[in-house]
Amino acid sequence: MPFQSTTGDYQTRRTLETFGFLPPMTQEEIFDQIAYIIAQGWTPGIEHIHPSKAMNHYWTMWKLPFFGVTDLAQVVSELEACHRSYPDHHVRVTGYDNYTQSQGSCFVVFEGRG
Repeated sequence: MPFQSTTGDYQTRRTLETFGFLPPMTQEEIFDQIAYIIAQGWTPGIEHIHPSKAMNHYWTMWKLPFFGVTDLAQVVSELEACHRSYPDHHVRVTGYDNYTQSQGSCFVVFEGRG
């Protein structure tokens, strides 16, 4: 008997990011992930895009990355401001690692309406 997944078709389902296969994160889990980015010394950044272009375009950056920011509330307030400005867009947080010059973390906080 073939394996029946309870989470859906995980092999061909399009996802937006690493946590896309998991249930949606709670507000506390999102805050914990942002706090982890800050604790690692990574630079938080906020990006957004309309759902119709999410899979084949670069995402637009909301302001500049938050270089040197250590306040979780500041990042969260900018996330909410981006979501208010673009309510139908996907909004994600990225954690840029300046040592490896790559993204250390990236996850969608608000999913837009397609």
